[in-house]
Amino acid sequence: MTAAFTTLFLVALGLTTALRLWLAQRHVRHVAAHRNAVPGAFHETITLEAHQRAADYTTARVRLAMIEVVVGVLFVLALTLGGVLQALHAAWAALGLDGLAHGLAFIAGLAVLSSLVDLPFSLYRTFVIEARFGFNKMTLRLFLIDLAKGALLGALIGLPVLLAVLWLMEQMGKYWWLYVWLFWLGFNLLALLIYPTVIAPLFNKFTPLADASLRERIEALLARCGFRASGLFVMDGSKRSAHGNAYFTGFGRAKRIVFFDTLLEKLTPAEIEAVLAHELGHYKRRHVWKRIGLLALASFAFLWLLGSLIDAPWFYEGLGMTSRGTAPALVLFSLVVPAFTFPLAPLMSALSRRHEYEADAYAARQTRAGDLVAALVKLYRDNAATLTPDPLYSTFYDSHPPAAARIAHLQTA
Repeated sequence: MTAAFTTLFLVALGLTTALRLWLAQRHVRHVAAHRNAVPGAFHETITLEAHQRAADYTTARVRLAMIEVVVGVLFVLALTLGGVLQALHAAWAALGLDGLAHGLAFIAGLAVLSSLVDLPFSLYRTFVIEARFGFNKMTLRLFLIDLAKGALLGALIGLPVLLAVLWLMEQMGKYWWLYVWLFWLGFNLLALLIYPTVIAPLFNKFTPLADASLRERIEALLARCGFRASGLFVMDGSKRSAHGNAYFTGFGRAKRIVFFDTLLEKLTPAEIEAVLAHELGHYKRRHVWKRIGLLALASFAFLWLLGSLIDAPWFYEGLGMTSRGTAPALVLFSLVVPAFTFPLAPLMSALSRRHEYEADAYAARQTRAGDLVAALVKLYRDNAATLTPDPLYSTFYDSHPPAAARIAHLQTA
């Protein structure tokens, strides 16, 4: 059984890796093939120079992602069949740690290793690719401050959560996975509640929207939509990136509407209203709660499966570990699952794109569809989003519909 599981894991990992690299290569070729001609629907709004810039930006990002895929696979193989996880587990035991302390140290050590592997890619993406295309506004100092804040926040929040999960796994008997699931749901809802006022301000400055006429316009939209928010805020996204966006966050009385300052600089008041109407469409169609429900079902299934595997010797040995326990089981499962679930990605992407169409339709009823089209064209142009994605790559990866399809849908709304 051990050898069979090892073979199954290697086959799944190999096929998933090959599929991801093939999709990425298709995407690069497709974007390059359409680089020298602006799609007909955008002839009057997007210049050839802007279209080519988007193609080059997309290609640079995808090629880096391909290297990340290869490095990520090699890292997973080193951790599992290469024996790194077993060595890390044994090293903490040799230092005299056991029980929950050993589990915490084991997973924290892995998190540090993973961060070190990811760091060069993050640096290159930020200070080479984003800088080359004029998006990066972040200094190395700010990058390091963000890194330190993220690590500290991860320790202050992540370690207690992890401790609770490991304790439940050890103490709740056969149905520990059900208790962990309930705890995980509760934690995620709490995180949604406190994120706007506790976590987000650690990284960005949020100031009340000062433009009185724009505020009045937005408040009229909120009244029409029956949406209550605890405030309208502008986020200083420009200190890190030239990309623009808008979103609402939190739930209940903690709901906030947030605009990137870069978005306010680029769009007209009517376009800003249309973009916000789209975001409100997600709320009115209960997309957030639907996604939370889907996450709940998926986490329930995964935890049940882990509960079925945790006592199976072949599960550990087939992935290169002789040591067993709650922490090794949790780590191994998290490393293995992506190799088997990637083929399901089109289902999640299709659901997300459907939600985007629904939110667009809602926005078109509350504001002028033409204003949302104009806003989207500006965002595609200013964010260097490709107008010609490979259809199959888009099916797997894109949470939003392709630009041409989305705008055509709005124009008929």
